[in-house]
Amino acid sequence: MTDAKRTAQTAGPEPEPGPQQSTADTAQGMNVVARSQGQLVRRRFFRHKGAMLGLVLFILVVGLAVTSIGAGPIPGWWDKDPTTTGTALNGGRPTLSVIPEFLGGGGVHLGEHPFGQDNIGRDYFALTMRGAQVSLVIALLVGLIATFVGTVIGAAAGYFRGWTESSLMRSTDVLIAIPTLLIAGLIGTMIAGRGIVLFGVFLGLVTWMQTARLVRGEVLSLREKEFVEAARSVGTSSKRIIFKHILPNTIGIIIVSVTLAIASAVLLETGLSFVGLGVQPPDTSLGRLISDYQTALGTRPWLFYWPGAFIILIALSVNFIGDGLRDAFDPRQNRVRD
Repeated sequence: MTDAKRTAQTAGPEPEPGPQQSTADTAQGMNVVARSQGQLVRRRFFRHKGAMLGLVLFILVVGLAVTSIGAGPIPGWWDKDPTTTGTALNGGRPTLSVIPEFLGGGGVHLGEHPFGQDNIGRDYFALTMRGAQVSLVIALLVGLIATFVGTVIGAAAGYFRGWTESSLMRSTDVLIAIPTLLIAGLIGTMIAGRGIVLFGVFLGLVTWMQTARLVRGEVLSLREKEFVEAARSVGTSSKRIIFKHILPNTIGIIIVSVTLAIASAVLLETGLSFVGLGVQPPDTSLGRLISDYQTALGTRPWLFYWPGAFIILIALSVNFIGDGLRDAFDPRQNRVRD
């Protein structure tokens, strides 16, 4: 027996690489932890700084609007309501102070009317909170309804193809060609004064087109996958394939569409209310407040600034959340480092 053979027998076979070694080789030195898709999505979302900032801002705005003046039977902690009139004190100027006394300010306090008063003495903080409630309700209704309608139409067009796709998508193209503000304005004139819920529902029914196009594109690629072919081969109905197999795989696009639709609805409602086609008195919204007091910008600018600031906060926070969700659901980000 040669020395080479004797050495090989003594040494024995090379050990198989263990899981840790294989993982390290695959990751090229990175420590990669196996996680489910849901865990990856949550981890990426909560690590997105912009999304976290938007989420905190949105929770603060909603919490302040709901808890301050109350909602329905739930009372609020603010002792004034948006309908009580009175005498405007000190020209209706805001009593809110945020500069501490040691910096030369009046101290940190809300005062009697932190956002000031309007021309008939109503507390503007209560008015702004009521406007924020109405704008949020309309935006949520529009976002949910537009996403639902767009998802159903897009899924049907992408899965069935043929004349179904042609008729649905040509109708969608026609509606996209018409300015949304024009359609929404027509809806506003038809249902003026019939309540914010009906207004939000009708706006949702005319703003679903972008979602339908996004979902259709995703369904077109998914319908050719092996799991869909396997479901067809065993006689699964088209309805079950769409709702049980295809749509769950488009959940990322659907969730992002909801957030973007909500942000767009806030601005759409503001524009309609600003031109008098949105929320009608005696109720109010953030856009309605800006419209009512646009002439006061030069003399009492706080009547214009406060609702405008809340519109910006709501739209920005929802857009930041949407950006975070879009990145979290990105399938290309399939590794998470410890």
